[in-house]
Amino acid sequence: MTASNRTGSTTHGPRITIEVPVLRIGDGVSDYDGLARFVDALRNPSGLHLTLLHVGILDDLAQDIAAWTKGAAKPEHVLPEVASWLTELPVLAGFLGKSDRLIPLGGGRVMGLEVDVPQEVHDYQALLLHGLHLLLDDLGLDNIDDFILSSPALGYRSPRWVPHIAVGKARTRHEPEVEIAPVAIEFGDSRIRNREALPLP
Repeated sequence: MTASNRTGSTTHGPRITIEVPVLRIGDGVSDYDGLARFVDALRNPSGLHLTLLHVGILDDLAQDIAAWTKGAAKPEHVLPEVASWLTELPVLAGFLGKSDRLIPLGGGRVMGLEVDVPQEVHDYQALLLHGLHLLLDDLGLDNIDDFILSSPALGYRSPRWVPHIAVGKARTRHEPEVEIAPVAIEFGDSRIRNREALPLP
């Protein structure tokens, strides 16, 4: 699934995602710096990652769930359930991917590497989505697919997941896809971004 930025959020807080950090692109810094000719400003390589599941700001998600269930699922119950599910997820071991294409993201504001990843990564992402379905079912939601695609907190625009790494700001809002020389990409083990923001059990 492809996520977008939440609009109209009434709360502030760190966004929770399941992601894998980028350890290396190509042969190192020079290969990554070479992407600068396609974007306005490259992101700091130390922060590069590939998102497997976007959960969003937990308070916003709890509000969305409460609204969907017409108040039956209380935020004070939802938050620890979501945190418990996240912390019990299995870890995906690091892997190698590759990319030969830059694509526009975020409505054209950002450019990113579209990444070809092993099948086990797709399987893990599907496991995450299935687990989210089960969690939402346990919380009493119906029409779960509709909820996932309409929740501002989750922020999904499409049910199709496109593995990608955002690398920099697009030069214009209408940048086309760009083919590049193929580069290998090394990823680390999966992790919860902003794990420290999860409520304690």
